[in-house]
Order: sequence, then structure tokens, then C-alpha cells
Amino acid sequence: MRIGIIGAGLVGGTLALRLHALGHEIKVANSRGPATLRQLAEESGARAVTAAEAVRDVDVIFISIPEVRVPELSRQLFAEVPPHVVVVDTGNYFPRERDGFIEEIEAGMTESAWVARRIGRPVVKAFNNIGARALRERGRERGSPNRIALPVAGDRRADKSLVLRLADELGFDGVDAGTLEDSWRQQPGTPVFATDLNADGVRHALTMASAMRRPAFRGTRQRDGPTPSTRAG
Repeated sequence: MRIGIIGAGLVGGTLALRLHALGHEIKVANSRGPATLRQLAEESGARAVTAAEAVRDVDVIFISIPEVRVPELSRQLFAEVPPHVVVVDTGNYFPRERDGFIEEIEAGMTESAWVARRIGRPVVKAFNNIGARALRERGRERGSPNRIALPVAGDRRADKSLVLRLADELGFDGVDAGTLEDSWRQQPGTPVFATDLNADGVRHALTMASAMRRPAFRGTRQRDGPTPSTRAG
């Protein structure tokens, strides 16, 4: 499969490494240009490209960047991407630590619905609730006891099916978490976030989620500091 990844941080870089190891053709881009991705390209086998090249002639596009950087992805970037190409949002909103105050999200819009609106494309919310280390090291064969499961939310059945298949290839059980409007159940601060549950645990955690954000995950008008490197997404 041909896969483009926009974002070369902890999760984006790990996806590049693991997906290339599985035999997929990977292109990776960041905001600073291909020259800054030389080490990641050497380690992962992915090809370092510009963002415009990352979304061209691919089957799947991963967006794995901080929420605060999403507005830098213009709609024009995706204007010529065919409708069948699946776009996966792995990001999370950390208002106090990194992203500042995003009005629409604070008003109740799900994080990935906001991303979809910004880029003018449907997206699938996935790979946002698992830390990079677990994503890199804790994949297991199908049927393994306590195999980590990942929630996958989106509005297009075919898109979710493809992402569920990729999760399985990477060594994780995929759990259909409903529509993009349901994806608040896997956002930061919910019971499924960064807890590495198995499939039954994920399903239960999704039912236990509260639509009201915990205070630590609500935005203020000021940023309070850097994001810890241990965060998922």
C-alpha cells in the first residue's frame, strides 16, 4: 500500500518505521522540509518528501501533527487528492500544554471533526490513544492474550475497514468506535486514552466516557507550557 505521512514526531515517525517494515511504500513530510528528515528516512526506510508530495499518488494519508499546526495544512493541499484516498487523523488537542484555545473544539466539536473541516476532507480518527512506545513495541499476533486494541471512528465504512486492517497488520485489534461525531469517546482524558486496553476493555471504556471534558483538558486563553513527550498522539 502507498502511504503518505504528514508529521514526523513520535507517532508519525513510529508509523513510518513500522509500516515500512510491513512492506508498505511510505513517504513522510514535516513542516521544515525533507532535508530535516534524513535520519528518520535512514532509520525507517521511508522516503522524505514535501507535504505536497506526501499526499500525491497514495492510498492512505496520515495526519500526525499538533492540533495547533493543522490550520497550516491548506485545503489546496488536498484539492487534487482523489475521494477514495483515506485520511487518518492521529492527533489530539492539548490546549493547556501545547495547542492554545481552539474555539470550535471548546464549544463541543470533536477534535477530528474540526480537522476534517479545516482540510475539507472526511477523516478517520485512529492511533490517537496509544503512545509511540507502545505503538512501536507492543504489537502482537492476532489472537494473542490481552492484545492491545485501538478505537477507530469515522463516517465512511470503507475508510474504517482499511484502517482496521492496518491496525491488525501492526499487531493491534481494531474496534469500530462509531462515527466521527462519536470520536469524543477516545479523546484525551477519556477512559480509553493511553490505557492500552484489550478489545473488550476498549468497548467498555467507550461506553463509560463522559462528553464533558475534564478540567485538565479544557482550554484557557493562555498556554501553560510544553507538551510532555510521553503523551499519545
